Amino acid sequence: MIKQLNTHFSQTIFYLSISCVIFNLQSCTKVSDDSKNHLVFRYNEHKNIGSLDPAFAKDNADIWAANQLFNGLVQMNENLNVEPCIAKNWSISEDALTYSFTLRNDTYFHKHKLFGKDSTRIVKASDFEYSFNRLLDKRVASPGRWVLNKVKSFSAKNDSVFSIKLKQPFPTFLGLLTMKYCSVVPKEIVGSTVDFRSNPIGTGPFKFKRWEENIKLVLRRNSSYFEKDSNGKSLPYLEAVAITFLPDKQSEFLQFAQGNIDFVSGLDASYKDEILTAKGDLRDKYSKSVNMIRGPYLNTEYLAFYLDTKNSNIQSKLLRTAINYGFNRKKMITYLRNGIGIPANGGFIPKGLPGYNASIGYNYNPEKAKQLIKQYKTETGDTNPEITITTTSNYLSFCEYIQRELQKLGLIVNVEVIPAATLKSAKANGKLDIFRASWVADYPDAENYLSLYFSENFAPKGPNYTHFKNELFDRYYEASFNETNVKNREQLYSKMDSLVMEEAPIVPLFYDEVVRFTRKEVSGLGINPINLLDLKRVKKTNR
Repeated sequence: MIKQLNTHFSQTIFYLSISCVIFNLQSCTKVSDDSKNHLVFRYNEHKNIGSLDPAFAKDNADIWAANQLFNGLVQMNENLNVEPCIAKNWSISEDALTYSFTLRNDTYFHKHKLFGKDSTRIVKASDFEYSFNRLLDKRVASPGRWVLNKVKSFSAKNDSVFSIKLKQPFPTFLGLLTMKYCSVVPKEIVGSTVDFRSNPIGTGPFKFKRWEENIKLVLRRNSSYFEKDSNGKSLPYLEAVAITFLPDKQSEFLQFAQGNIDFVSGLDASYKDEILTAKGDLRDKYSKSVNMIRGPYLNTEYLAFYLDTKNSNIQSKLLRTAINYGFNRKKMITYLRNGIGIPANGGFIPKGLPGYNASIGYNYNPEKAKQLIKQYKTETGDTNPEITITTTSNYLSFCEYIQRELQKLGLIVNVEVIPAATLKSAKANGKLDIFRASWVADYPDAENYLSLYFSENFAPKGPNYTHFKNELFDRYYEASFNETNVKNREQLYSKMDSLVMEEAPIVPLFYDEVVRFTRKEVSGLGINPINLLDLKRVKKTNR
């Protein structure tokens, strides 16, 4: 049922607003005059949404939608600290193996007729037991079942206490539980004939209303949501969220510029020069109507070398190091990304995560690069060393920039462009000598990044695409799981990152930034290093 407003007059106006703003978002030309426009937050998802089931919330598009509809035991705040959610508190045993969560007693599932006469019910610990078992069920085939790989067992001790026991200590386990995969879902609905993918029932600040695939998705305010703001006011503030699915970023930006959507995320080549100066500032034509917020994003963009190759050029640490020294990352960011991004002169761990060390990487030093290339030629007798970088079309400009800079230093560089799906398969199976890649944090801890260099994680079974192997690194990596002191663990992370950079199996390019553009009417959107979209505290004012 759509929540009724207090008066018949308000109800009538509101329905007219929703009809115009949501169901005919593209055709309405007078939304800016609508007195209820501030109740609806509108954005476009150009990558589309594959599923509204949190067990399949793998990509940002799905995660953003699931975050409005579902909750887990815990959640992450904008500073990457784990906070209570459906679990109001928790305790951890002295051996760091058993986690006991005490649940709130005021969290209800969204209304549905299958719940019976009350149309809803309170969330119990047994619901988490069911949801976790479902996540592990091979028949469900959730891409998120790996989240529970370190879990030995879990059970509902009673209606309000849920217990998890780990196989071994894992200090970042609470961070894993913040992922949308770990959301609670109701057995009555999931186990029925309802298609849960497109008819989700959760506990989140918004509830599902309507989804016309490839056209629009509408969510409505959950009036029974359990969270409140610091003044005791119930969240969320908005009455509705409207998501459209225009397939390209240029069309999305046009709708934003015309005021038809409230928010655009990221910086795309199709509009970056339209909205930003070369220095990364808003152009004058947008400064009065648009806000820009930016901050570190847990994403490292890099080139990777496949170390098990038979190509002697790639096996040479001299050449790999020369490439790291051989181009100006700051200049690359300025000219190719309008200053958005942080030059990766540190290690693989991105800026913004504990363990990041700005002093362990490579700064631009063309003379040093020339010297290393010359040394390689002298030692091997190879007077024309040659490499090939494989990339996708989206990053061709970056690879061509690196190509030009390295060729000035005496290294022959080819650039090969292939489809993203082909590159993904080829890098996992060791078919590429050098390839462009990125690593976005699954959970906000540096261990997530360092797992790419643990020798037991060789691709295709794991994420070690370079096949980097270092015994000291492996010892540090395994020791980090048993280190409960946060500062000591951060020092281990930095040592591991330093070992990786010393051997140069990769060339870090830049640490990405979250960039969000909103209309001036929007407040409370915020920003976070994992680029999670949280709308429960968003407000809009009338235009």
